[in-house]
Amino acid sequence: QVQLVESGGGLVQAGGSLRLSCQASGRTFSTYGMGWFRQGPGKEREFVAAITGTGGRTYYADSVKGRFTVSRDNAKNMVSLQMNSLKPEDAAVYYCAATRFSVTRNRNLYDYWGQGTQVTVSS
Repeated sequence: QVQLVESGGGLVQAGGSLRLSCQASGRTFSTYGMGWFRQGPGKEREFVAAITGTGGRTYYADSVKGRFTVSRDNAKNMVSLQMNSLKPEDAAVYYCAATRFSVTRNRNLYDYWGQGTQVTVSS
């Protein structure tokens, strides 16, 4: 069982930055691939970024590549998402999730989800 708690969301102007964090419980955190997803109003939940258990590989949606960076600290059971050059279209509720697979963009393959943190970007 893994429990996930996101933090770090808020209101930021376009072009600004935010850093989201996801604190995980459990002793086997490093065995899980971790992903970030987001869901805007009236939209489906979409993949943003993912990182393997060791942190050796990362993957990004094309829409955030070059602006967002996912990282993890297994000693602290934490995964982070650094978001730079934010755009109004990045506004959404951001979720972190854990998967038993090495890493995947498929939200249906994630076993555990956090409650989400709101990111609002003003133009």
